[in-house]
Amino acid sequence: MEKLQNYINGALQAPIAGAYLDNYNPATGKVYSLIPDSDAQDVEMAYQAAQQAFHTWSVTPKEERSKYLMKIADLIDQNLERFARAESKDNGKPVQLARVVDIPRAAANFRFYATGILHLADEAHAMENNAINYSLHQPVGVAGCISPWNLPLYLFTWKIAPALAAGCTVVAKPSEITPYTAYLLSELCIEAGLPKGVLNIVHGNGPKVGAVITAHPHIPVISFTGGTQTGASIARVAAPMFKKLSLELGGKNPNIIFADCDFEQMLKTTIHSSFSNQGEICLCGSRIFIERPLYEKFKTAFIAKASELHPGDPQDEATRLGAIASKQHKEKILSYIKLAQQEGGTVLLGGKEVQLQGELAQGYYIAPTIIEGLPYNCRTNQEEIFGPVVTLTPFDSEDEVLKYANSTQYGLAAILWTQNLTRAHRVANKVESGIVWINCWLLRDLRTPFGGMKGSGMGREGGFEALRFFTEAKNVCIKL
Repeated sequence: MEKLQNYINGALQAPIAGAYLDNYNPATGKVYSLIPDSDAQDVEMAYQAAQQAFHTWSVTPKEERSKYLMKIADLIDQNLERFARAESKDNGKPVQLARVVDIPRAAANFRFYATGILHLADEAHAMENNAINYSLHQPVGVAGCISPWNLPLYLFTWKIAPALAAGCTVVAKPSEITPYTAYLLSELCIEAGLPKGVLNIVHGNGPKVGAVITAHPHIPVISFTGGTQTGASIARVAAPMFKKLSLELGGKNPNIIFADCDFEQMLKTTIHSSFSNQGEICLCGSRIFIERPLYEKFKTAFIAKASELHPGDPQDEATRLGAIASKQHKEKILSYIKLAQQEGGTVLLGGKEVQLQGELAQGYYIAPTIIEGLPYNCRTNQEEIFGPVVTLTPFDSEDEVLKYANSTQYGLAAILWTQNLTRAHRVANKVESGIVWINCWLLRDLRTPFGGMKGSGMGREGGFEALRFFTEAKNVCIKL
């Protein structure tokens, strides 16, 4: 059985303690590889390598840093099929989705920041009393980057690419649930000739690796994507140490559908925004609010479309709904479906585990699930489920739907469907969300800031926001 390795100081290495964790294929429910069960010793080795490399990397001309990142992006493109198959096997997502979204986006992240660093400008300000101020943005130091399991390589590179471009070195932890493409990335970094210690990838679980990175006294900046509770724990440790923090956390996103929408376009997109990646995207619209005159028409059409989605082998090109990423997460989703019924909800579609045949019989599959009849403030409508489960709720007015939409602790994303431009702007202004899509979903411009309000996080990723995050601003004032 294949044993994955850490990537420390430019080389692949076994964990110091020699311990490993099982890595499961969600489609079959069986162990298919082993990953390092790293601990504080491995993190410290990675930090020492990163700290040593920082002295050189931080003053390496940005043009050279850019070339390394572009080379990695090119290598990801050249290995697209290998990475897509690996991501599908490791995460349970349909291989078609990994091929057209996850892996191309990972390459795009490197390419965007490789070019973006060339255009990051500092400012100068002349004063009337014969003085000039100019600003410098200098890399912070060794960055700790911790990424989630739902979009493994996509979000892993979303963190490390701007950090490296800005001149930081990195100690990174991918999710122990989906480690494989991060491991493959380390092989590409060696092939690209990335200098030793610039990027270090330490595999393992949260308490033994993630928490150690967070609490390390000499890692001054932490970028984390994951659950809100874990983010709160990280903040409790890092904030008193005055670390720079970027936390991209959970979501319970409203999808607000007005009766004047383009119905066919809305319906097609809402299927995607509800069930893409098995609903395991923090940006999915899990609470669907429909203006009452359209409610019955929407419900009938939505159930019919969702009924066409059948969980299947993630490696099959025809599959559009794959496996849940882990057995534990599958059980969590099923518990919320049971809770919804206890809270008075009616399951209109799905609501159950699906068992496939043959070698897939022990895999983690849940049918697309649609529930109605729940109050807007019940637990099912307030807590993040993160699966192929959506609720339907009618509304009669803008004020009512805004109350519903803004009622949760989260504020990551929102989706609005209307042909009324004035209403679109008005509602977008009032909804408490870091991202608002109007008549679309998951349409991303990498130049724009990305992040949430309230319990959905702090700070912004994306564009020059991310490059600035990994630097410290210094003002220099010269009296002429």
